[in-house]
Order: sequence, then structure tokens, then C-alpha cells
Amino acid sequence: MTELPCKLTLDQWDRRYDALVAGGLREPSYGGPLGRHVDDGNLRLCKLQMDDSPAALRLWNFLLSEEDRLADARRRGARLVGVLKDLGTVPVMAYSLDRVVAFYPDGAWWIPCVMEQSDGLLAIADRLGVDESFCPVRAMLGAFESQAHFPIPDLLIASVGATCDDLSAIAQRLEGMGHPIFWWEIPHRRPPEAGEDAVHLPGGCVAPAAQVAFVRDELERVRQCLARFAGQELTDARLAEGIGRANRVRRLLGQLRQMAYSAPAAPLPALEMLIAEMLAIHFCSDQNECMAVLGELVEEARRRERAGVGAVAPEAVRVFWLNPVADLRAMNVLEDAGGRVCGTEYLFSHALDPIDEDVPPTEALARSALADLMVGSPIDRAERVCRDMRAFGAEALVISRIPGASHCSLEGAIIGEVVRQRLGVPVVEVEVPPLTDAMEPTLRTRLEALVETVRDGRTP
Repeated sequence: MTELPCKLTLDQWDRRYDALVAGGLREPSYGGPLGRHVDDGNLRLCKLQMDDSPAALRLWNFLLSEEDRLADARRRGARLVGVLKDLGTVPVMAYSLDRVVAFYPDGAWWIPCVMEQSDGLLAIADRLGVDESFCPVRAMLGAFESQAHFPIPDLLIASVGATCDDLSAIAQRLEGMGHPIFWWEIPHRRPPEAGEDAVHLPGGCVAPAAQVAFVRDELERVRQCLARFAGQELTDARLAEGIGRANRVRRLLGQLRQMAYSAPAAPLPALEMLIAEMLAIHFCSDQNECMAVLGELVEEARRRERAGVGAVAPEAVRVFWLNPVADLRAMNVLEDAGGRVCGTEYLFSHALDPIDEDVPPTEALARSALADLMVGSPIDRAERVCRDMRAFGAEALVISRIPGASHCSLEGAIIGEVVRQRLGVPVVEVEVPPLTDAMEPTLRTRLEALVETVRDGRTP
């Protein structure tokens, strides 16, 4: 490890890798130099700056080897479950069974970025009638059609109801293309009426007990579907064990986020933190290895925090980031502009909050699913953002609009206005397409202006 953390280009990382190996680096089976992933088409790595720690190397290799991991799981006889939209509920159930691996095919929305559109997935979606008026998740349609980026799942399970309109439409199109889907419904979360029994959900929201009961019944249907699929009873004991393992992942992420977003100098960069948080939703297809990767990141962050060193300068402006970016490079651009991420809401906060272990498992999972901020009012989401911004001391809010996404048209403006009124901090909305190269100067200018606004307003 270098004395002070730094960010490296891909070429620099490969030279560092050689030095680490010469120094006795021990790696998991999917280890190796990052440069090899470019040969697989992951061209965007050449435009990114990545943290120089062995923990970050392991994180990137874990992320970029998922396709191989899924193919290997199938060769070993595991059953593959493709989960759509719920972002963190059904995978907990699936990983409670033996020889079942769950993943999110809609994660293909990042492929056009990582492969710099050499994959052709968006062009395939265009030909299938799903054009750029839809969000980048339409890349999933191209991935199913080409069958070139992940094994076609043995079972598809999708939530419907209060979900992303784009994803629901694309999932329906998938079914029409011959990919059967097991659907379950999540209702729009509403406030309890006067005198109505209410349930407190993870993350701070409250829902009517009747809605929790409805979701519990829907998840019982999912449970029976998974049990038939696996040929194995999915008992309460198995579910409880699965919830416990998922919570270990969530606790590790909680420790990591607390250190990364509250330390005087950010111990890990925004880019690696974005990737780490994404592991919560389906463990990158290997729950045990996910815990090992996160554990190593926690140790690295703790080591840097104790040493008083960071990957981003202490004077960097503390920014809360709303919505995941379609182009990973945007995280580098923020830090180059003088900012650092101090808090996030990447559309799946409910997958970061611990699942209740003191109630029956399907009740606990129903509460967790209904805690999804995307199934309720944007005011609920704004409340969570304000609370987390206060907790992490964020000085500004960046709202990253996802091109074509149905939920981005008005929701960002509503949340931004609530944040302005309650916290009195600057807010900026930026649109981040799958590749920002053409608009990077504009993006950089807007982020630099935000940073300067905050600095000008700081108390001397």
C-alpha cells in the first residue's frame, strides 16, 4: 500500500498489480490484473480512475467476473433465478435455498457504459421497438435477445404494481418474446388512515398493516414458486438463516458507508463506494464472497481512517448524490471538480437497511419490500434524503437524472425543492447518459459551479 491513497488509471493499476504480486499478494480465484477485463470488452475501464488499494482491486475483479461466475454456477448444476425490479427482496429468499443463484438481469443497464456501447444492446432494443424514450434498462432487452452477456435464467421473477413503468413494460415485452415470468405485486405505499393499524418499516416509513399483510401474502406466493423451482421446501428456518446472512452484508455496508461518508477525509472514493453499495441487492451472485469483499473494504477504510488519510482531500465539498449514474465516470468527474460523496440514495435504500429478525420471516421481508422508497410518495424519499444529509453533514445535493426514466421526470424536482426549503443547501440536477464523453465539459462545469457555491458560503 502506498503511504497516501491515490487513484490510478488502468495502465498505472496494472503496473501496481505487478508490484503487489511481487510483494506476495494473495488473491481469490477470480483475481488478476484489471487490464485483462478490457480484452473482454470492458473499455470504460480505460477512462476511469480507480482506488489503489488491494481491497479495491478485489472489488473490481469481483464485479467484472460476475458473468463467468454465473456461467460456472450453471455448469456446476445450480439453478439461476433472474429477478426484476424489487432490488433486494427476492434474492434474500433465493439464497436461502441450496444450489440456487439469483441475479438482476436489469443490471445490464450498465453494460452500454462499461463496454462503451460496443455491445450493441441499445441498438438491438431500438430494433425491437424500445427506443431512447425508455431508460437505459432497455439494454436488458438487448441482452436477452443476443444471449451474449449472462446465461438466460431458468426462472424469472418480477415485481409489478408500484414499480418503474419502463422496467414493467420491458419485462412484459420479454414475456412476449418467450421468457415466462412469475409476477408478484407491490402496492403503492400510502400513509395509514386515522385509526388504521400501522406498521413501522425499516428506514423510517410507516405503512398500513393491511398493506404489509398483502405483500406478505404475495411473498408467500413467491416462496412457493421458489420451492417448486428448487425442489426443496423453503421453511421459516431457512428463510431466517437467509435473512441473517443478508443482514451481515447490510451491516458491513453500514459500517463502510458510515466511515466513507462521515470521516474528515473520505477513506474510499465515490466510484468504489457506488460499486460496493450495489452489491447489496443480489450479492453479485456469490453471497459469501460478497461478504469477504466488503470485509476487506471495511478494513481498508478503517486503516485509512485511523491513519488520518483519505482518498479525497478533507476540504472537498460534501455532496449527497441521488440516483445511480448511467456512466461510472461521473463519480470521477465530481471528485476532480472538488467534491466528495457524503451520502447516497441510489434507488434501493431498503436493501441497505437491516431486515427485522424478531418477526416471522415473510412478515420481515414484506416490511422490507414495502420500505422501498420508490413505491411511495417522493416526499417519503425526500424525508430520507434530508435525514441522511444531516447525519453525514452534506453541504449540497446532486440529483442525477437517468435519461428516459419515467420516475425522473418530476420526482427530482420535488425532492430538490424539499431539500432547499429544509436544509438551505444548493441543489443541482444533471442528466448522466450511458457515456458522458460529449457532455463531460458541461457536467464538469456544473459540478465545479456547485462546489464553488458551497465554498463561497462556508463560514470563514
